[in-house]
Amino acid sequence: MDKNQLILVTGGTGLLGSYLLRKLILDGYTNIRALKRPTSRFDLVADIHPSIEWVDCDVLDVIGLEEAMKGVAQVYHCAAIVSFHARGKRKMKQVNVEGTANVVNTALIEDVAKFVHVSSIAAIGRNEKHPIVTENLKWDNSSPFNTAYAKTKYLAEKEVWRGIAEGLDAVIINPSIILGSGYWQSGSTQIFHEIWKGLKFFPIGKTGFVDVRDVVQLMIQMMESNIVGERFIANGANLAFKDFFDKIAHTIQKPGPSIPVSETIRAIAWRLEWIKSKITGKSPMITKETAMISAQSFAFDNSKSKTTFGFQYRPIESTIHAIGTQLKEAAQHQFTPLTLGFDNKVVK
Repeated sequence: MDKNQLILVTGGTGLLGSYLLRKLILDGYTNIRALKRPTSRFDLVADIHPSIEWVDCDVLDVIGLEEAMKGVAQVYHCAAIVSFHARGKRKMKQVNVEGTANVVNTALIEDVAKFVHVSSIAAIGRNEKHPIVTENLKWDNSSPFNTAYAKTKYLAEKEVWRGIAEGLDAVIINPSIILGSGYWQSGSTQIFHEIWKGLKFFPIGKTGFVDVRDVVQLMIQMMESNIVGERFIANGANLAFKDFFDKIAHTIQKPGPSIPVSETIRAIAWRLEWIKSKITGKSPMITKETAMISAQSFAFDNSKSKTTFGFQYRPIESTIHAIGTQLKEAAQHQFTPLTLGFDNKVVK
């Protein structure tokens, strides 16, 4: 593997992208280019910022993408928007679907050698007939569990499959809920912060969780392999939300949430959050979609990734412990962003 060949990463300043960039540098890759927007924050990549060639380009900028992909051998497409709020639907469709189509088209034009697309377990689809989800599950348009986010990730993945049919050597990763230290007021990391603040309620459902470092490691193994035209679920463990929340509470030495979220509580909660968001202008922590999904129980089969790559996932308890330890460290600095480095040390 030529570690001097040019690599392009989209979404490099986000949680997953920041860990990927750090791991690529740690593994000895020397020629890394990453896309960013003019408004992108660099908190999560501050320590590695000088080691990356940064390009101001949005995935909706076709001309900019063509310039950014000149001479690129490998593309990691991490850029995406996650939203479960109605006002985020249009932007999600633009970035997740149209943006992916643009990146795929440009990769074909520039004859990129290998392409890794970050999809989601949501893109595989979920329905009551299949409580255990594998890569072979077919998308069900009629499923009530298809959120707006899931639909955009499904359509984005279709763009990659179309690219594969047109000659793009691509492989797809479908992570479950990604856990890693980052911005404490957003994403999955927000759960740790809410329990720190004294969250009393827990959803009654079950889902999959995975360490961001495992996702990154698997992505690199997928890129370095000869495998194309396949997708792989990345999932460290399937846990009930109650169990997950209790493990967090134990790590950060806080009382665990004790009140199960009933259908009535869910209906009230998302409506109150909707009203609150209208008043404050901030995105609600709970929406109608997240309330619905959190009450469902699905498990995600990671056996394909383990068998194909001999991959071993970190125990999810160690991931929770590492993030919880960083949460306590971050509390001393007014919850400034922290990234969990690959050496398990706090990186500010």
